[in-house]
Amino acid sequence: MIATVDAEGIGTLELTYTERGAGVPVLLLHGGAGPISVAPWGELLARTYPVRVITPTHPGFAGTARPAALASIGAVARVYAAFLDGLGLEGVRVVGNSVGGWIAAELALAAPHRVARLVIIDAAGLDVPGHAVADVFSMPIDEISRRSYHDPARFRIDPSKLTPELKAGLAANMATLKVLSGNMTDPTLGPRLSRLRLPTMVLWGESDGIMDPEFGHAYARAIPGATFHLVRGAGHLPQVETPEALAELAGPFLAERGSA
Repeated sequence: MIATVDAEGIGTLELTYTERGAGVPVLLLHGGAGPISVAPWGELLARTYPVRVITPTHPGFAGTARPAALASIGAVARVYAAFLDGLGLEGVRVVGNSVGGWIAAELALAAPHRVARLVIIDAAGLDVPGHAVADVFSMPIDEISRRSYHDPARFRIDPSKLTPELKAGLAANMATLKVLSGNMTDPTLGPRLSRLRLPTMVLWGESDGIMDPEFGHAYARAIPGATFHLVRGAGHLPQVETPEALAELAGPFLAERGSA
């Protein structure tokens, strides 16, 4: 599906998205690995719980166009705020993994009238003293894969077997990620998160080699009333590595009616 979105400071663009299930609206936001990294988990949620899962593709990922004015995480959040406005949705549950978790937090700050609940999964964005975000922009893809999983052998990517088209697509995704996220942190984010007043769940893979669990604890400390849950047997992508366990943690929270 394609929606035409007119976002403040960005202009008009076309946003690609999918919808599955019925019930309370859930906006599911992917990370640097693209929409394929969250879509199967979104299908699982839609099959298991009374939720309507809406999964957009961030402009510039998976072959989509990115306007030049769309050059920050805050700008992406404004696009999704306009998208929700266009759909007329309220009481939205926003879920994001990696950079998608950062976008989810910015969206909750930008559109508190639309967002009722927040689930942050191994998210980028926070600057945590003494803890560095892995420099994925300088790593080969097999190293990124190794750091992303609790059991990397199950998901190992052999670069020699990637087609030229797939390599080009991955490079384009990473280029977009770099433009939007810079060094994957924003020192102003932590203090701003204290303004949030909505039920929030922070989920973090115990073996995340991109952003260790202390980043998750920092998110939970920064958002008033947020709860933190360590996901055993998972790394940076729990929705890929342990989808059922993650759904059991997040699903009831997402499907619960009400915002408090």
